[in-house]
Amino acid sequence: MLRTLLLAGAAMALLSGAASAKELKAVGVTVGSLGNPFFGAVGKGITDAAKQVNPQAKVTLASADYDLNKQFTQMDNFIAAGVDLILVNAADPRAIAPAVKRAQAAGIVVVGVDVAAAGADATVQTDNAKAGEIACQYMADKIDHKGNVVIENGPQVSSVIDRVNGCKKVLATYPDIKLLSFDQDGKGSRDGGLNVMQGYLTRFPSLQGVFTINDPQAIGSDLAAKQLNRSGIVITSVDGAPDIVGALKGATQIQASASQDPYTMGKLAVQTGVDIMNGKKPENPMVLMAPQLITRDNVGSYGGWTQN
Repeated sequence: MLRTLLLAGAAMALLSGAASAKELKAVGVTVGSLGNPFFGAVGKGITDAAKQVNPQAKVTLASADYDLNKQFTQMDNFIAAGVDLILVNAADPRAIAPAVKRAQAAGIVVVGVDVAAAGADATVQTDNAKAGEIACQYMADKIDHKGNVVIENGPQVSSVIDRVNGCKKVLATYPDIKLLSFDQDGKGSRDGGLNVMQGYLTRFPSLQGVFTINDPQAIGSDLAAKQLNRSGIVITSVDGAPDIVGALKGATQIQASASQDPYTMGKLAVQTGVDIMNGKKPENPMVLMAPQLITRDNVGSYGGWTQN
């Protein structure tokens, strides 16, 4: 009899636990730019993960275009819509804090994706400092640790800042490498990279290396070098995007890219958010994914970004 009562009690406890689990019904996502393939892959990973949790879950993707005010409005719209989870690629990692607090006050879990977001319940991102380090170490090795180099910067989000700092850390160990510039914003885009690189090539008659903060800027920078008939430049970047595979295999000056996994990042962000919704917080709120260096030597064995 006692055994029967214990089993019945355990069953009731399980049913009670299942009933108390919070259901994921709606997710709001705001990212830097949906025009960037990286964020397209992040969005796909988020959508697939949400649908795995609940096939009826509604996922709303929004492009902030690196505009903080626009992102504030998007997050307020998500709050008004009563979403359960907000995933934010913060246009400004510190200034986003008030919007994060408003969401949390409404009972919404907030997870940063790809970049930090002040006050968020957790952040899922690549180890961006490491990505900058390995890309710039490769560049330094390729130019025999001497010569003139530039860092082609980008939108001042935490991922970009970390990549640049990682690169600077490596370059500072080589006294014969001269860093000519590191403050020009390539806008995270191919056109932006093209424009900034044209300026560099006009200003600097001797340039051996260029580190760009993402692959679109690298491709634009290589195009600028072709247009101005400049060769002998080692270009490295971060992302491991589909376009960079062709560039690494083709007749370009792009030599390496520290690869990310945006699809998996999006899935992991949803999984982390759902766990937090149900009282299971990660041991470390900063969840880091290790980058992988893709070069002309190993690109043939590179499988590319994870797909669904």
